[in-house]
Amino acid sequence: MKEYKSGFVTIIGRPNVGKSTLMNHLIGQKIAITSNKAQTTRNRIQTVYTGEQGQIVFLDTPGINRAKNKLGEYMLSAAENTLKEVDVILWLVEPTTFIGAGERYIIEKLQRIKTPVILVVNKVDTVAKEEVFKAIDTYKEVYDFKEIVPVSALRNQNTDELLTTIFQYLDEGPQYYDEDTITDQPERAIVAEMIREKALRSLDKEVPHGIAVVIDRMKDREGGNIVDIDATIICERDSHKGIIIGKQGAMLKKIGTQARIDMENLLDTKVNLKLWVKVKKDWRDSEFLLKNYGYQSEER
Repeated sequence: MKEYKSGFVTIIGRPNVGKSTLMNHLIGQKIAITSNKAQTTRNRIQTVYTGEQGQIVFLDTPGINRAKNKLGEYMLSAAENTLKEVDVILWLVEPTTFIGAGERYIIEKLQRIKTPVILVVNKVDTVAKEEVFKAIDTYKEVYDFKEIVPVSALRNQNTDELLTTIFQYLDEGPQYYDEDTITDQPERAIVAEMIREKALRSLDKEVPHGIAVVIDRMKDREGGNIVDIDATIICERDSHKGIIIGKQGAMLKKIGTQARIDMENLLDTKVNLKLWVKVKKDWRDSEFLLKNYGYQSEER
């Protein structure tokens, strides 16, 4: 009988390198939000892949970069604590020969731990093959990786090969979650993140870093196939509130409409979504507000 393997795998890398996109493809469903802006992933999200070979619990962590405020410190400690706890680390990089300060900071962290590291060169569909080979050679010189796997998370290229490679480094183990479990995140948390994703994608660069989303109410309507969801987008400045609402409410409506479509796919039912916007100045530097908005620092 074939042995059943299981274990915990974290995906690390600079912001915007495609970590959440890769995780969504590996598990076959959208759980982690994606955008081309930094700080898209703020909490540690667990998702689960279950196949014939076994089960992999993926941890998608916030991007590792130096902290600028309390939210940044929280995100950094969430990412760094994970490195010691998992069985395998996937380090996602772009296909370039330039190793910047962000990558060197990650190398510094990896050199302090014994966990096997697989280098995943993402976005290989965007450059010529020669460039991919050059990138691989460059990274080989700076760290002793167990494996190097080129993929395109967006196009879902070579992701099966990546799963096979991960299982090589996992031991025989139990099935931690039922076969139909794909995440440990409560629905309220995923719904809040869907709203934040649409805001990230739609708003000017300086606004998204300063927003959080709180679900005020999420309730099945009696006798009907519909869920009522009330949510508040928190921002740091009055000027940002105006941008989020938009001219005659157009921006808020756009964010709400796009988020509702994702929610209906997730919950498999109709959704009635109502959005509000509130200003809480400097919430990213307030321990109290960070905890209130779900950024709970884990005691270790």
